[in-house]
Amino acid sequence: MNKNKWLPITKKECEQLGWNEVDVIIISGDAYIDHPSFGTAVIARILEREGLKVAIIPQPQWKDDLRDFKKFGKPRLFFAITAGNMDSMVNHYTAHIRKRSDDAYTPGGIAGFRPDYAVTVYSNIVKTIYPDVPVIIGGIEASLRRLVHYDYWSNSIKPSILIDSKADLLVYGMAEKPMLEIARKLIAGESFDSLKSISQVAYVENKLHNIENSKIISSYEKCISNKDAFGEAFKVIEIESNKYYASTIIQPHNNSFVVVNPPYSPVSTKELDNYYALPFTRLPHPKYNKRGTIPAFEMIKYSVTIHRGCFGGCSFCSLAIHQGKFISSRSEESIINEVENIVKEPDFKGQLSDLGGPSAN
Repeated sequence: MNKNKWLPITKKECEQLGWNEVDVIIISGDAYIDHPSFGTAVIARILEREGLKVAIIPQPQWKDDLRDFKKFGKPRLFFAITAGNMDSMVNHYTAHIRKRSDDAYTPGGIAGFRPDYAVTVYSNIVKTIYPDVPVIIGGIEASLRRLVHYDYWSNSIKPSILIDSKADLLVYGMAEKPMLEIARKLIAGESFDSLKSISQVAYVENKLHNIENSKIISSYEKCISNKDAFGEAFKVIEIESNKYYASTIIQPHNNSFVVVNPPYSPVSTKELDNYYALPFTRLPHPKYNKRGTIPAFEMIKYSVTIHRGCFGGCSFCSLAIHQGKFISSRSEESIINEVENIVKEPDFKGQLSDLGGPSAN
């Protein structure tokens, strides 16, 4: 394991590790910050712990000859794509649909380092370059768009992001459990098609098979022509997301069906402790040292997350629908260990900025 060092983001770093190929390539709309508050780092470290060679392509340039997408070549297992810690459209635009002038997840806070609808753009590029390599999408942008949804920015009803992105699989919510099972199945030599049995994933089927404990909601075609049908579909999605034992949701899209498997049960304290014990450097990749600070990291670097999940249902917030309604807490020992590690950091001045989580407000 590449302990206490950053995961590679350049071909040269892979060569220094003696890698001829990588198993998984993660593409993110954020700069690479190896800290437990950033989803890309968490998933990368979990896959690394399973013995996989993981490389990261942070904020690839999508307007040129696409060399960023090609620099590691073809991964042995799959591409994993996320827009980053924020939906790219929220990152780019105000509520008045005015373009933001900065980006908190980019060195120097500079805007313009990710496209609109980043997951869809990245996924389509990868599918064009490597049509035979599976693509798994996740993160909050993919998670909240897994079924038919109202897109505020275009003022339109859009289909599941699986349709527009052409991705093979979508992992929704907090992705540690499904990504672990995905890794273990593929390491064991199981087919990519077998991943459709995993909880907390969504995929497209051309033919509808008999799925136990499932609910079929209004089709995409019906939702775009009938507001009541869209409202009923959203109601089912919301109700199922608040259940401990949810149903599989099926939504017809033209001549295909988007299938969303029910989520895993909430993570246990032991599992959560294990995630936070991964060998994070807790710092941005040194590649960014001369490009200025990353505002999102500066805000969070001395913050400690003590739980996840939110029982609230605030209309302005997506935490409950992304993390789930049920609270999972870290152990006191795990929290203290993280605080002790923070105290050892050379720039720490003695003040923790936050001890909390989604429901702590």
